[in-house]
Amino acid sequence: MDTSKLVTEGDVNVSEERRKWNQEITDPQTLQILEDDSRYFLHQAMSSPCLDVLDRCDGSGMTTLSGKHLLDFHGNNVHQLGYGNDYVINQLTEQMNRLSFSPRRYTNQPAVNLAKKLASLLPGDLNRSLFAPGGTSAIGMAIKLARVVTGKHKIVSLWDSFHGASLDAISAGGEEIFKRHLGPMMPGTICIPPPTTYFGVFGDTEDDQLNYAEYLEYVIEKEGDVGAFLVETVRNTDVQIPTQAYWKRVREICTKHNVLLILDEIPIAFGRTGKMFAFENFGIEPDILCLGKGLGGGIIPFAAMIARDSYNVAGDISLGHYTHEKSPLGSTAALATINYIERESLLQKVVEDGVWMKNELNKLKEQFPIIGDVRGIGLLWGLELVKNRETKEKANAEAEQIMYQCMKRGLSFKVSQGNVIQLSPALTISREDLLAAISILSSAFQK
Repeated sequence: MDTSKLVTEGDVNVSEERRKWNQEITDPQTLQILEDDSRYFLHQAMSSPCLDVLDRCDGSGMTTLSGKHLLDFHGNNVHQLGYGNDYVINQLTEQMNRLSFSPRRYTNQPAVNLAKKLASLLPGDLNRSLFAPGGTSAIGMAIKLARVVTGKHKIVSLWDSFHGASLDAISAGGEEIFKRHLGPMMPGTICIPPPTTYFGVFGDTEDDQLNYAEYLEYVIEKEGDVGAFLVETVRNTDVQIPTQAYWKRVREICTKHNVLLILDEIPIAFGRTGKMFAFENFGIEPDILCLGKGLGGGIIPFAAMIARDSYNVAGDISLGHYTHEKSPLGSTAALATINYIERESLLQKVVEDGVWMKNELNKLKEQFPIIGDVRGIGLLWGLELVKNRETKEKANAEAEQIMYQCMKRGLSFKVSQGNVIQLSPALTISREDLLAAISILSSAFQK
């Protein structure tokens, strides 16, 4: 099988390296469960067949059924508070014993409290929420609301972006692996190049990033009927961080053309960048904000869309109408997550950890020429691996080999775009565990 097009969002689960990995698993119970999993689940790129079988998780790591402990620097970005956070579990247990489900026609105190809390944390008039069972659904609601508010159906997004796996979300997203074989996408979706600083189409310096913003305006003016720019504030998968100048220009363009700026912070909000919300790093304000993943405390699937007061104009249609829309458990988990971040001063910790990580990862870059670029913020980092720093030829095979070497040594992460090692540990991780991860990376690079 040609795996060259399967590398955008994560590592490949049908490669030769994965086959070698699977051959080294000897635990009989693990092998049986993996066999059953492969037999009874539909296979799909990147997630099945599976790597291993998990038995338990705690804090910054997880343990397999055969007893191997792994520091988790992937976690599908739900583990801001680590795994099995006692504070969140206690809050959920109390709520479960009181009100575990709320039918749609009723409201409940946890849902209202969460909506009020989110409004208090966000700037301006970003006061109106809708909740949903997952981030993909939040994106869908945002797309629908943008059409109602602006009367325009077209959406601009970025190539290589990921906004979820439903048909509307993959239509707006920019990754081919989610669109293959599926025929026509939702009409009116337009992708433009992302403001990268390494493989840039319009230049790859920070000053060049304004070229990407100007191209956004060019497309808006040429297309017409563009109602929204849907974009990840920071591209999580391969860690691309736009400049403040880029974001301020984008905000100006969207305001000028009555295009809603929809920020997708589903994987990166709630402290990953050292701020509660990533856009706070860039001095801008979205029109609609989508949240999810870590919002549920790593336990409950839960997401939110927050919009301006003036966008409360869709009372005659159902933007969401999800069965678990005002989930008291999801709302409780979200409130507990936010409260824990504030109570434990996690934002300041992440800023300090980010400074430390930048220093340590740049030391690795100095030592190993295969590392072409180090980029990151807070506890979100990417190492771009290249065969030659001058030509920037991607070191895809080497990246995959290093990933499996690290997993053998007790460090789990994913590889994006074929050659980018993406590191996103729990925000609660200790400095000792961060140091252990750096040591494992160094050993794998040496090998």
